[in-house]
Amino acid sequence: MESILLIVIAVLVIVLLVLSLTKGNNQNQAEQLQAALRQQMQENREELNRSIRELRMEMTQVLNQNMQQLQDVLHKNMMTTGELQRQKFDTMARQQETLIKSTEKRLDDMRLMVEEKLQKTLNERIGQSFEIVRSQLENVQKGLGEMKSLAQDVGGLKKILSNVKMRGTFGEVQLGALLEQMMSPEQYDANVKTKKSGTEFVEFAIKLPGKDDVNSTVYLPIDAKFPKDIYEQYYDAFEAGDTALIESSGKQLENTIKKMAKDIHDKYVDPPFTTDFAIMFLPFESIYAEVIRRTSLVETLQKEYKIVVTGPTTLGAILNSLQMGFRTLAIQKRTGEVWTVLGAVKTEFSKFGGLLEKVQKNLQNAGDQLEEVMGKRTRAIERKLRQVEQLPHEESRKILPIEEDGELFD
Repeated sequence: MESILLIVIAVLVIVLLVLSLTKGNNQNQAEQLQAALRQQMQENREELNRSIRELRMEMTQVLNQNMQQLQDVLHKNMMTTGELQRQKFDTMARQQETLIKSTEKRLDDMRLMVEEKLQKTLNERIGQSFEIVRSQLENVQKGLGEMKSLAQDVGGLKKILSNVKMRGTFGEVQLGALLEQMMSPEQYDANVKTKKSGTEFVEFAIKLPGKDDVNSTVYLPIDAKFPKDIYEQYYDAFEAGDTALIESSGKQLENTIKKMAKDIHDKYVDPPFTTDFAIMFLPFESIYAEVIRRTSLVETLQKEYKIVVTGPTTLGAILNSLQMGFRTLAIQKRTGEVWTVLGAVKTEFSKFGGLLEKVQKNLQNAGDQLEEVMGKRTRAIERKLRQVEQLPHEESRKILPIEEDGELFD
């Protein structure tokens, strides 16, 4: 580096000399000086190149040495770091192996515990499930039996309802069951001939008291009717939505009900032996609701045929009202008997008062006599016994073993 600086300084000096000579306008000297300067610059350039080469070689050598040292240090550091990493990896491997073994042991314990609980729970759930399934199977079996019985009952009911005679018997049985629940046996009769000049027997008739004689009876006829076929035709037409068929089947249903009402009126209504009206019992609420919905039909039945249409519910209400009427009549009949009993009680009570007066007088006489005995007689005896010496209590008890007052009342 020092040689380079010297060369640079020499070049600068030469340049200054050239400049000074140039100013003196000495042409020859300038040419000589330029030649010398060129030679000097050539020498300096060679020297500079040589110095640069040497400097480059030195720098290359130094860099190579430094690089080798750096590589040695890095290699040493890498070897040290690798050893440390290997030791750390060995330690981590041992710790990881220990952790894995501990985790595996815990997992095995947890697995065994879970398996035991799962097995226990599974056994309990399976047992419960089997019990539930068994119970449900029993219920299903019972349900199947009930369904089978219900199917048989429905089949039997279908046979009953498809047979006209048995259909009438079905309505009669239902009517009889209602009467048996609501009325006492002496308040109605079955299969009664209500018309004196007729030969027909009504299914049931309620016995009402007559107006003239208390013991006379006026019957209220009740007959069960069941227009099943006509109602089914009307219902099928309604389900099909056929307006014309609905109207025609509805008209046919009205005519059938009117015919049944006329039949009941002509066969069973005979005032004064019966009421001036009778009851038509329809055993199903659906048929009854359809008839009641037709207001004009109900008015015709009541005005022309004196027939009151009832269903199972309304008949129960009517029978309940009649039962209340029967109770009122029974109370009215018993009123005379109650007054008779009260009159007899009044007579006996007056006699009882006289007897009480006699008893009171006898008790008063007995009290007077008792007072006389306890007063006068007792004082007379005490006067006679004053001169007699009184003995001690113990000696008197030995002589006269008489109980004391307390012993008497114990």
